[in-house]
Amino acid sequence: MGEVWTWIISFLILITLLGLIVYQLISLADLEFDYINPYDSASRINFVVLPESILQGFLCVFYLVTGHWFMALLCVPYLYYNFHLYSRKQHLIDVTEIFNLLDWEKKKRLFKLAYIILTLFLTIFWLIYSTLDDYED
Repeated sequence: MGEVWTWIISFLILITLLGLIVYQLISLADLEFDYINPYDSASRINFVVLPESILQGFLCVFYLVTGHWFMALLCVPYLYYNFHLYSRKQHLIDVTEIFNLLDWEKKKRLFKLAYIILTLFLTIFWLIYSTLDDYED
């Protein structure tokens, strides 16, 4: 039963990450269609960038602690990318450059979204597999 709880916690963390990334994409889309000014869009996105990175790092460590090596290895590129952006001070959006980098920022978040969805599907698979395995025992 402990294995099932591990996957449920992982699922909830991934849903939270998915929500944060979709929120960032919506803010960028609002900026693109001129529903919001650049300052508000940048401040909204910058507010959730660091929690997203911390939550993703926690998820990677969570997989390591629970012994799910494949999922931990799957999280390492995303963790490295977030660390790389943070160490180069490129994790926040600059208000003055947001229009010039709008397509690039949207593309980055779409790749993150695809990555999280892939991880989410794997988590759902392992959740169902663990549940059925516990049910048979």
